[in-house]
Amino acid sequence: MKIHIMGASCAGSTTLGAALAERLNYPLFDSDKYFWEPTEKPFTLRRDPELRNARILHDTAQQPDWILSGSMVSWGSEWLDMFDLVVFLYIPHHIRMQRLHNRELERYGDAIFTDPERAANYQAFIKWAAGYDDNTTKGRTLQVHQNWLNQVSSPVLEIKGDTTLQQRIDLVLEKMNEL
Repeated sequence: MKIHIMGASCAGSTTLGAALAERLNYPLFDSDKYFWEPTEKPFTLRRDPELRNARILHDTAQQPDWILSGSMVSWGSEWLDMFDLVVFLYIPHHIRMQRLHNRELERYGDAIFTDPERAANYQAFIKWAAGYDDNTTKGRTLQVHQNWLNQVSSPVLEIKGDTTLQQRIDLVLEKMNEL
């Protein structure tokens, strides 16, 4: 089974993907590892889209079953028919933004406040992420995700609210059993 788990930044798609991959013994592919070039300062240099898509298509083609975490909405129409199940995670804005702040603080420490470049990157990222729910940011928004979900050919499982990881795993496994 080919499963795609998506949502806004810090909705939990990577966490759920990792837990399901371990539970099902499926390989996990994270869209960020394909979207971003590895650099000294992570998440600063976007990979060429053709190369990105070629790499992820090559890697997933090697496996009969897999999980892909992260958003693919602007990666091309071939992704609309790629999955057997799409899981969309949505958590309340204030909880997601607190998780996002905590994650950035864990990754970069006080540099998000004290280093001018890191602080500017942090502020820009927070502003971008905050616009997801009200569709005021450029790129990935709730409306963009909903539009993409309406186009995919696979079943879509929407998990809304601040559910636990175990609740999410149970819902996905239940949906898989229905398919």
